[in-house]
Amino acid sequence: MSIAEFRAALGDIPVEDHPRIVQQRSRDHYWYSPILKARLDQVTAEIVVSPRSVEEVKTVLREAHRHGVPITPRGAGTGNYGQAMPLSGGAMLNLMNLDKVIEITPERVRAQAGIVLEKLDEATKAAVGGELRFHPSTYRMASLGGFIAGGSGGVGSIRWGGLRNLGSILRLKVITCEAEPRELELTGEDILKVAHAYGTNGIIVEAEMPLAPAYEWVDMMVGFDDFIDACRFAEAVGRQDSLLLKELSPCAAPIPQDYFNRHKPYIKDGQSVVLIMAAPVAVDPLLVHLGHHGGELLYRADKIGETEKRRLPPIYELAWNHTTLRGLKVDPSITYLQTQYPTLEHVERIVSMLGDEMPMHIEMTRFDGRVVFSGLPIVRYTSEERLEEIIRIHEENDCLVFNPHRFTLEEGGMKRTDQAQLAFKHDADPSGLLNPGKMIAWDDPDFDLNSGRAWLFTGLEPAKGAA
Repeated sequence: MSIAEFRAALGDIPVEDHPRIVQQRSRDHYWYSPILKARLDQVTAEIVVSPRSVEEVKTVLREAHRHGVPITPRGAGTGNYGQAMPLSGGAMLNLMNLDKVIEITPERVRAQAGIVLEKLDEATKAAVGGELRFHPSTYRMASLGGFIAGGSGGVGSIRWGGLRNLGSILRLKVITCEAEPRELELTGEDILKVAHAYGTNGIIVEAEMPLAPAYEWVDMMVGFDDFIDACRFAEAVGRQDSLLLKELSPCAAPIPQDYFNRHKPYIKDGQSVVLIMAAPVAVDPLLVHLGHHGGELLYRADKIGETEKRRLPPIYELAWNHTTLRGLKVDPSITYLQTQYPTLEHVERIVSMLGDEMPMHIEMTRFDGRVVFSGLPIVRYTSEERLEEIIRIHEENDCLVFNPHRFTLEEGGMKRTDQAQLAFKHDADPSGLLNPGKMIAWDDPDFDLNSGRAWLFTGLEPAKGAA
C-alpha cells in the first residue's frame, strides 16, 4: 500500500491529511458502546478523500485498487456501531459532496448519496408535497447513502416498516472497486446485497426512494403511571389502520425525567411517556384512545406558541438512538441494546427481571405486517460480562438481541451475510479493499453462513412449496 502514490494519482480531488481532522472524520458514534470505545478508540484513516462527482469516485476506487489502499465510505458519520470506522487505515471516502437531487416525481425521488435527509425532504415537499417514508433520528445530519448503508428503519417505521422491505428502496447506483470501476444499477432483490452492508461490497452514489404524502406532523407526549399500560396503549393505537402516525415510542420512567431536559416542564414525576408524531387528522381520534387507556396528554405541539416550539427539539430527537444520546450526555456510563420482543408479555417479563438496571425504551414498528415492540433499552453498564448476561437473559426468554456492541455484519445479527451477498463482494470488490474487517464471511472462508441464528435482515428465500 502506498498512500503517497495513491494521493498523487488523485489529481485535484480534495484530500485532507491533517492528523487531528482525519481522526475526527474516522469516527462514527461507536462510543455509544463502552466495548467498542475500548476497542476502536485508536482507529484512524491516513487521509480523507472527498470526491465531487461520480467520475471522481471512480477515479478514487480505480487508484485504490491499483495501489492496494483500503477505502472506508462515510456519510455524516452518525452510525452507532463502528460501521464507518477504518479498521485497516487507508483512506476515508467522504461522500457528502455528492448532494444533488436528480429527479423528483409525485411518487419517487432520485438523489445522490451525500444529500442530507432533511434537505432532500425540503426539496420533495416544495416540488410535489411528498417526503421520505422514514428517516433516522439524525434526520437533520444524516445522509441518504449513509442511512441506506448503515440504517434499518426509523421515524416512520410504525407505518412503513424498514429498509429491508422490498419497495422501501427502489434503485441504487453502486460503483465497484476494481481496475476499471463499473456503475451498477441495482433494483429488486439485488438491492438487498448492499443495503445495510456498510459499503463492504460497493460504494452507493445514488438512490431512488419512494415518497409518502407530507404532513405537518403534530408532536405529542402522553403520560402513564405504569410503563406496561403505556406499552399497551402504544400497541393498541399502532394497530389502528385508521390512525396516521409517524412515531410511537414508549419510554419508561425515569428516562423522560432524567434525559428529556427541554421538555421537563411537561413531564410528571414517576410517569412513563409515549412519544408520538401524528397527522393533524389523527390527533382527535388518538385522544379518544388515550382516554380509554387512562393516559394523560402532557404535550401537544400544535397548542403551544411559536417561541416555545422553537425552544424544543422535535419529538423524533427524543426517540430512536437520540434517547441513548441524551442519556449519555447526562450519564456517560450508560449504554444500550437493540432488541425485539414478540409480545407485550415478553416486554413485561424482561422489565420485571431487569428493572432499573435496564430502563426500557421501545419503538413500535411494523415488521412483516405485524406491529412489534422493537427495543432500544438503556443499560446501566457495569461490565462486559454483565452485558453478555443481560443478552443471555433476553435470548433465554425468546427475545431477540441485535448486538450493537459488535462492528461486523454477522455478529450484530442485523443482517446475515448470505452466499449471494458474499458472491457480490467477490465481483464488485475482488481485492477486498472496501471497508475491510466488517464482513466475517470474507475474512474467514470457513464461516458458517447458515449458523441458525436469528437475523433481522435476511436475503429472500424461496417460499415454501415453490419450485
